[in-house]
Amino acid sequence: MIAETLAGIALVKSAVDGIKSAIGTANDIGDIAGYIDNLFEGEKQVQQQRAKKSGTGLTDQFGIKSVAQEMIDAKIAQEKMQEIAMMVNLRFGPDTWQTIVNERAKRIQEAKEAAAQARREARLAQEEMMENIKTTAIVGAVIGAAIGILFLAIAILPK
Repeated sequence: MIAETLAGIALVKSAVDGIKSAIGTANDIGDIAGYIDNLFEGEKQVQQQRAKKSGTGLTDQFGIKSVAQEMIDAKIAQEKMQEIAMMVNLRFGPDTWQTIVNERAKRIQEAKEAAAQARREARLAQEEMMENIKTTAIVGAVIGAAIGILFLAIAILPK
Protein backbone atom coordinates (compact mmCIF):
# COMPACT_ATOMS: atom_id res chain seq x y z
CA MET A 1 0.00 0.00 0.00
CA ILE A 2 2.69 2.49 0.99
CA ALA A 3 4.81 1.43 -2.00
CA GLU A 4 1.98 2.36 -4.39
CA THR A 5 1.63 5.77 -2.78
CA LEU A 6 5.37 6.29 -2.95
CA ALA A 7 5.32 5.37 -6.62
CA GLY A 8 2.68 8.03 -7.27
CA ILE A 9 4.40 10.78 -5.30
CA ALA A 10 7.81 9.79 -6.72
CA LEU A 11 6.38 10.09 -10.23
CA VAL A 12 5.03 13.54 -9.39
CA LYS A 13 8.36 14.68 -8.01
CA SER A 14 10.38 13.30 -10.94
CA ALA A 15 7.98 14.92 -13.42
CA VAL A 16 8.31 18.26 -11.64
CA ASP A 17 12.10 17.97 -11.69
CA GLY A 18 12.01 17.16 -15.41
CA ILE A 19 9.73 20.08 -16.20
CA LYS A 20 11.84 22.47 -14.15
CA SER A 21 14.98 21.41 -15.97
CA ALA A 22 13.43 21.58 -19.45
CA ILE A 23 10.99 24.48 -19.31
CA GLY A 24 13.60 27.19 -19.80
CA THR A 25 14.77 25.74 -23.11
CA ALA A 26 11.44 24.35 -24.31
CA ASN A 27 10.39 25.76 -27.66
CA ASP A 28 6.83 24.53 -27.30
CA ILE A 29 4.69 22.59 -24.87
CA GLY A 30 5.50 19.36 -26.72
CA ASP A 31 9.05 19.52 -25.34
CA ILE A 32 7.72 18.89 -21.83
CA ALA A 33 4.56 16.94 -22.69
CA GLY A 34 5.98 13.62 -21.46
CA TYR A 35 6.75 15.16 -18.09
CA ILE A 36 3.27 16.64 -17.91
CA ASP A 37 1.77 13.21 -18.66
CA ASN A 38 3.86 11.75 -15.83
CA LEU A 39 2.74 14.55 -13.53
CA PHE A 40 -0.92 13.81 -14.21
CA GLU A 41 -0.37 10.06 -13.86
CA GLY A 42 1.48 10.46 -10.56
CA GLU A 43 -1.19 12.78 -9.19
CA LYS A 44 -3.87 10.31 -10.29
CA GLN A 45 -2.05 7.46 -8.52
CA VAL A 46 -1.79 9.52 -5.32
CA GLN A 47 -5.51 10.37 -5.45
CA GLN A 48 -6.48 6.77 -6.20
CA GLN A 49 -4.41 5.50 -3.31
CA ARG A 50 -5.95 8.09 -1.03
CA ALA A 51 -9.45 7.03 -2.07
CA LYS A 52 -8.65 3.33 -1.92
CA LYS A 53 -8.80 1.67 1.47
CA SER A 54 -7.18 -1.61 0.56
CA GLY A 55 -5.69 -2.59 3.89
CA THR A 56 -7.03 -5.71 5.50
CA GLY A 57 -6.97 -4.54 9.08
CA LEU A 58 -8.28 -1.49 10.86
CA THR A 59 -4.73 -0.37 11.55
CA ASP A 60 -3.95 -0.43 7.81
CA GLN A 61 -7.05 1.58 6.93
CA PHE A 62 -7.29 4.03 9.79
CA GLY A 63 -3.78 4.14 11.27
CA ILE A 64 -2.46 7.64 11.84
CA LYS A 65 0.66 6.97 9.77
CA SER A 66 -1.38 5.72 6.82
CA VAL A 67 -3.90 8.56 6.94
CA ALA A 68 -1.22 11.19 7.47
CA GLN A 69 0.92 9.85 4.61
CA GLU A 70 -2.04 9.79 2.21
CA MET A 71 -3.10 13.33 3.14
CA ILE A 72 0.42 14.74 2.95
CA ASP A 73 1.12 13.07 -0.39
CA ALA A 74 -2.15 14.41 -1.78
CA LYS A 75 -1.28 17.92 -0.59
CA ILE A 76 2.24 17.68 -2.03
CA ALA A 77 0.85 16.48 -5.37
CA GLN A 78 -1.60 19.41 -5.47
CA GLU A 79 1.16 21.88 -4.58
CA LYS A 80 3.37 20.50 -7.34
CA MET A 81 0.50 20.70 -9.84
CA GLN A 82 -0.06 24.37 -8.91
CA GLU A 83 3.66 25.07 -9.14
CA ILE A 84 3.86 23.56 -12.62
CA ALA A 85 0.68 25.35 -13.69
CA MET A 86 2.27 28.66 -12.78
CA MET A 87 5.56 27.78 -14.54
CA VAL A 88 3.79 26.65 -17.73
CA ASN A 89 1.57 29.74 -17.77
CA LEU A 90 4.58 32.02 -17.28
CA ARG A 91 6.50 30.32 -20.09
CA PHE A 92 3.74 29.73 -22.66
CA GLY A 93 0.97 32.20 -21.85
CA PRO A 94 -1.64 32.86 -19.20
CA ASP A 95 -4.23 30.20 -20.02
CA THR A 96 -1.96 27.44 -21.27
CA TRP A 97 -2.27 25.20 -18.20
CA GLN A 98 -6.05 25.51 -18.08
CA THR A 99 -6.20 24.70 -21.78
CA ILE A 100 -4.12 21.58 -21.15
CA VAL A 101 -6.34 20.53 -18.23
CA ASN A 102 -9.52 21.16 -20.22
CA GLU A 103 -8.26 19.26 -23.28
CA ARG A 104 -7.17 16.35 -21.07
CA ALA A 105 -10.59 16.23 -19.39
CA LYS A 106 -12.29 16.36 -22.80
CA ARG A 107 -10.20 13.48 -24.11
CA ILE A 108 -10.80 11.40 -20.99
CA GLN A 109 -14.54 11.98 -21.35
CA GLU A 110 -14.44 11.07 -25.04
CA ALA A 111 -12.55 7.88 -24.21
CA LYS A 112 -15.13 6.98 -21.56
CA GLU A 113 -17.96 7.61 -24.00
CA ALA A 114 -16.24 5.54 -26.70
CA ALA A 115 -15.73 2.68 -24.23
CA ALA A 116 -19.37 2.87 -23.16
CA GLN A 117 -20.47 2.85 -26.81
CA ALA A 118 -18.24 -0.15 -27.51
CA ARG A 119 -19.78 -1.99 -24.53
CA ARG A 120 -23.29 -1.17 -25.80
CA GLU A 121 -22.42 -2.40 -29.28
CA ALA A 122 -20.86 -5.59 -27.88
CA ARG A 123 -23.96 -6.20 -25.75
CA LEU A 124 -26.23 -5.69 -28.77
CA ALA A 125 -24.09 -8.01 -30.88
CA GLN A 126 -24.25 -10.62 -28.11
CA GLU A 127 -28.03 -10.28 -27.90
CA GLU A 128 -28.32 -10.56 -31.69
CA MET A 129 -26.13 -13.65 -31.70
CA MET A 130 -28.24 -15.25 -28.96
CA GLU A 131 -31.39 -14.45 -30.93
CA ASN A 132 -29.86 -16.07 -34.04
CA ILE A 133 -28.93 -19.15 -32.02
CA LYS A 134 -32.48 -19.39 -30.66
CA THR A 135 -33.95 -19.02 -34.15
CA THR A 136 -31.59 -21.66 -35.53
CA ALA A 137 -32.45 -24.03 -32.68
CA ILE A 138 -36.19 -23.56 -33.25
CA VAL A 139 -35.85 -24.07 -37.03
CA GLY A 140 -33.69 -27.15 -36.40
CA ALA A 141 -36.23 -28.54 -33.94
CA VAL A 142 -39.10 -27.96 -36.40
CA ILE A 143 -37.17 -29.62 -39.26
CA GLY A 144 -36.21 -32.50 -36.96
CA ALA A 145 -39.82 -32.93 -35.87
CA ALA A 146 -41.01 -32.86 -39.51
CA ILE A 147 -38.45 -35.48 -40.52
CA GLY A 148 -39.41 -37.57 -37.50
CA ILE A 149 -43.10 -37.37 -38.38
CA LEU A 150 -42.29 -38.24 -42.00
CA PHE A 151 -40.30 -41.34 -40.98
CA LEU A 152 -43.01 -42.30 -38.51
CA ALA A 153 -45.67 -41.92 -41.21
CA ILE A 154 -43.64 -44.04 -43.65
CA ALA A 155 -43.12 -46.72 -40.98
CA ILE A 156 -46.80 -46.85 -40.01
CA LEU A 157 -48.29 -46.84 -43.52
CA PRO A 158 -49.21 -50.27 -44.79
CA LYS A 159 -46.98 -51.64 -47.41
